Amino acid sequence: MSGIAPYSAPTLVHLVDDSDLVPIGSHDELLAYFRDAGKPASAWRVGTEHELVGVHLDGSPIAYDGPDGIHALLDWFAARGGTPVRENDHPIGHMRGDEQISLEPGGQFELAGRPVGSDLDFVADLGAYTAQLGAAARELGLAFLSTGLRPFGGRGDIPWMPKERYDVMRAYMPTVGTRGLDMMLRTATVQANLDFADEADAAAKMKCVYSISSLLTALWAASPIVEDQVSGFQSYRAWIWRDTDNARSGFLPFVYDREDIFSAYTEWALDVPMYFVYRGGYRPVPADLTFRRFMAEGWQGEHATRSDWGLHLSTLFPEGRLKKFIEVRGCDCGSLPMILALGPMMRGLLYDTSARTAATALMTKLSFAERQRIADDMPRQGFATKIGAHSAGDLAIELVAIAKAGLQRVAPDAVSLLEPVEAIATSRRTQADRMIELWQQHAGNRAALVKALAHPGLGA
Repeated sequence: MSGIAPYSAPTLVHLVDDSDLVPIGSHDELLAYFRDAGKPASAWRVGTEHELVGVHLDGSPIAYDGPDGIHALLDWFAARGGTPVRENDHPIGHMRGDEQISLEPGGQFELAGRPVGSDLDFVADLGAYTAQLGAAARELGLAFLSTGLRPFGGRGDIPWMPKERYDVMRAYMPTVGTRGLDMMLRTATVQANLDFADEADAAAKMKCVYSISSLLTALWAASPIVEDQVSGFQSYRAWIWRDTDNARSGFLPFVYDREDIFSAYTEWALDVPMYFVYRGGYRPVPADLTFRRFMAEGWQGEHATRSDWGLHLSTLFPEGRLKKFIEVRGCDCGSLPMILALGPMMRGLLYDTSARTAATALMTKLSFAERQRIADDMPRQGFATKIGAHSAGDLAIELVAIAKAGLQRVAPDAVSLLEPVEAIATSRRTQADRMIELWQQHAGNRAALVKALAHPGLGA
């Protein structure tokens, strides 16, 4: 990100594109959203998004306002190029080219990296971004932690970010689950986004993602500390998702046996309640208003548009999310090497047909009930989770080997990026295990714990 021209004027950008207000009224128009997104293999890219938990050097959360708040951090980036994203006069994000910085509800600082054809390009992009974020952190007295969950304090200690979308979700979440507000305020994830050629290709890739999602959770586990205590979980972030909003999250049974994935996903999405309608601002809708009803009946004089469909799809949170690409969503955010590793891991698994077939076959004989049980056990038991006659640790070793072989065929220059995942699989020592050791070593000393848990270069 170096060499960017100095920032000059505060151009206004919204995160929601409400310009595509073309009415939609047919099932086929909904399917076209997915169908038209197909790309030839030569155009496939991989994008990585990650959220970082920021703290003051004493471990306290970062407020939005103030000289060392999130507002000041966004201003720091704005002064060095790009375009601020604003809502109600508040900066809530930042755009530069194909990269976007945004805020999660509890101030988690998210980078959606540009989609890349070579994973080495993302290495360079992430290095440039973290160099700037590190400079900002030193100037403002902040640190960013390599963890999938805020380890310090309780949920009530965390300030909410001033985003309309989150105001609506904040009121809705407690009505549909017990951990929705924890998900919003405390968790941090890394996800990979991948392309598909057509419906058959998307169906095969989604089936693979759902088959291995729990293994990815075990490999990337990095959230064992909750409210200043060792929790007994490898991934408390994944446990939170087990009761956040089960109507729109978790595993979708049709993914394992439906080839018409565009139709199946559309039918499911149509019957998930909507959060809101966006018309220059977020307008909450009745709790039982599904997109199917909205499309058929309208609501308060508003009628469904293509923009509404895209926004609704962004409010669904299954383990693998289908939009104009496939999102892999089961991993804790952790160390920078593990952030870098997820994209090539999924490139090797999904963009090589032999690897995808082998990875899917690792758990192909399981019933849906067994898959659900594994997903319930994995957050606490990690590699010890039983999967048929094997443990998750056994299958994780096989999965990494499959990904490595696939990556050697499709992107051999990126194979070395899998080394940290391979080390975790072979040693069965996760990021969570290392965090527990650090926690015990520095027990009670928050300043030392912040220093120990901060990403290199991202602590003041």
